[in-house]
Amino acid sequence: MKAILSAALILALCGFAVAADNNAVDPIGTWKCEYEIGGQQRTSTLKIKKDGDNLTGTMSWPDKDEAKLKDLKLKDGTLSFSAVRKLPRSDSSINIEYKLAIEGDPISGKGTSDYGGEKRDWDIKATRQKNDK
Repeated sequence: MKAILSAALILALCGFAVAADNNAVDPIGTWKCEYEIGGQQRTSTLKIKKDGDNLTGTMSWPDKDEAKLKDLKLKDGTLSFSAVRKLPRSDSSINIEYKLAIEGDPISGKGTSDYGGEKRDWDIKATRQKNDK
């Protein structure tokens, strides 16, 4: 009986440790993302909010309105999601997959897209905007 109670206590403590670890990682806020594609420096704005127990968010670019984030997840300190970017001066759009490691501020990671049959990826660095948390 003691062994069963001990095992249950250990499992409960491990569960609390994992929950505490994800709670220590805080993606909430507005982030200025900077990256380079095709030799050009680019920016976007990432906004993450908490809606009950879920995360929601948007991504916006200087030349387009906000796009809602899809499949937004935070697991083991990694924020993953996708966003559809409508291309300027055309009716085309591309789906971009993001994976960002959150270890405080700034956060960093990669963006990946498939455009015209060519897979591209790029490094992203994002800084939380002041007075927004």
